[in-house]
Amino acid sequence: MTRPRILVARAIAPATLDRLARHFDLTPNADDAVWSREEFAARLQDQDGVLTTGSERIDGALLAACPRLRICANMAVGFNNFDTDAMSAHGVQGTNTPGVLTETTADFGFALLMATARRVTESEQFLRSGAWQRWRHDQFCGTDIHGSTLGIVGMGRIGQGIARRGAHGFGMRVVYHNRSRLDAATEAECKAAWLPLDELLATADHVVLVVPYSAASHHLIDAAALAKMKPTATLVNIARGGIVEDAALAEALRERRIAAAGLDVFEGEPTVHPGLLAVPNVVLTPHIASATHVTRQAMADLAADNLIAFFEGKGPLTPVNRPLAAPEKIAAQRTADR
Repeated sequence: MTRPRILVARAIAPATLDRLARHFDLTPNADDAVWSREEFAARLQDQDGVLTTGSERIDGALLAACPRLRICANMAVGFNNFDTDAMSAHGVQGTNTPGVLTETTADFGFALLMATARRVTESEQFLRSGAWQRWRHDQFCGTDIHGSTLGIVGMGRIGQGIARRGAHGFGMRVVYHNRSRLDAATEAECKAAWLPLDELLATADHVVLVVPYSAASHHLIDAAALAKMKPTATLVNIARGGIVEDAALAEALRERRIAAAGLDVFEGEPTVHPGLLAVPNVVLTPHIASATHVTRQAMADLAADNLIAFFEGKGPLTPVNRPLAAPEKIAAQRTADR
């Protein structure tokens, strides 16, 4: 029997590729080329499945051009690159990689918070430029982390990890906003109290965004939201680009209407709004919150596990949609197509 054909859209760990090659007719992206939408569609037309990395858009137009496709396994916890309604309508399964990156991403979120509040990037650039000639009592004074109020927008696994670090490690008062309030036991574990978003923005000394991206969260933090924050507050985004209106944030930073920001994600990345590049009071990193060797390997392995389980008829481990056709019907159709 012919093995399923799988496209790997970007370079991933060789050990995962070797494992996939034992199960599938594999087409890797060995050069880690960034394909145009047209190139991606052309390469995908004769494939049964694809391992994506969050950068490849899967929507109705692409699916219509790739009728053989049965599963898209995202190597990311977010899946805003998937049009899940279109995928379900076409009988295509989507999966993601939750859980395996929670603690690593929470570590980075807190690191970015600390670098932002304590002006680490700004002061390092000052030192490297040769401008540091003497000590001053007010030189690069930032904002305290310990004992301050931490506001978390999006209290899923990663948000809870950041809350625990803040409450238990730094004695922070933690407030959060979420679509639904957490149960009392989880709130107690995180030492966190729910607030309406406007009240959180007005109260918090440090705001961290961990909310999933959707139409509802697009530009959740816009000029009006930024105006509600304290002028001494910091904003950190490790969620997705588009949750923050980058142009409005750049203006607020330039005018010092908030103290500083730390951003790991951007609208239209890898392009960064030029206004953000022009202000000193922002820490910028290239979407690396989950970037440790162990975690990226675990993400690749879970994406591979989803592909293997799906084509073995066991169903995906971490589905993000419910295809209209059952897995056994999809398998039968794939066989019939040959």
